Amino acid sequence: MKKLLMLVVVSIVFVVVATGCGKKEEAAGNAKDGKVLTVGTSADFQPFEYIDTAKSDEIIGFDVDLINHIAKELGYKVQMKDMPFESLVTSVKSGTLDVALAGISVDEERLKEVDFTDVYFHANNLLIVNKESGIKKPEDLKGKKVGAQTGSVQETKGKELKETIDFTLETRDRVPDLIQELKSDRLDAVILEEVASGGYLKKFAELEGNIISEKDESGFAIALPKGDDKIQEFNRVLKKMKEDGTYDKLVEKWFNS
Repeated sequence: MKKLLMLVVVSIVFVVVATGCGKKEEAAGNAKDGKVLTVGTSADFQPFEYIDTAKSDEIIGFDVDLINHIAKELGYKVQMKDMPFESLVTSVKSGTLDVALAGISVDEERLKEVDFTDVYFHANNLLIVNKESGIKKPEDLKGKKVGAQTGSVQETKGKELKETIDFTLETRDRVPDLIQELKSDRLDAVILEEVASGGYLKKFAELEGNIISEKDESGFAIALPKGDDKIQEFNRVLKKMKEDGTYDKLVEKWFNS
């Protein structure tokens, strides 16, 4: 009888322990199966992505709302990473990032490294200068020092202009550094995307912007690893956003408010 009782107790303990282990494994499995997108950006490109330090250390902006909406529609959680702009494409290629967006223009060199979604935004390039500089058009840059963000389409535009105009092109990792050097007369002009320049032109009355090129035909798109099948899913959501008015609401929120 005692042996039978002991056998029953041991059996119960085994079942309880096994059940507990099963629950632990199931919980771990659920955590492992959670879909998280590691999204890279360069949070110095207001209003696309930036940090309003007066309010919080959170990255906000048009691109942030855009990727958050796409992720929500597809059942992902988003983990944002702030890094230098020129590191974004290589980080996607290496697998450090799942996705990158930061006003990234589609060009032939980047297409060798990553794939892109459909374009979600087209923009103009401006020459940002001090109003008293006398610089109104690219030809006025002769003999001047011109700044652009490292790795950006604006740097590419600067190199194109240098083919016919003799000026010095300097790059910086962060847009605020370019603006500060312009204000301090260490740079004579800065090439910057039109929407991103809006906040600086409002804040610093001594600056002005002049369009140097029409809307970039390549446009901004989201970078993903080569062959990533999420691109089709992203494109589907982008199309839906433009059809149901969600995209227009984001434009109104970040560009027209």
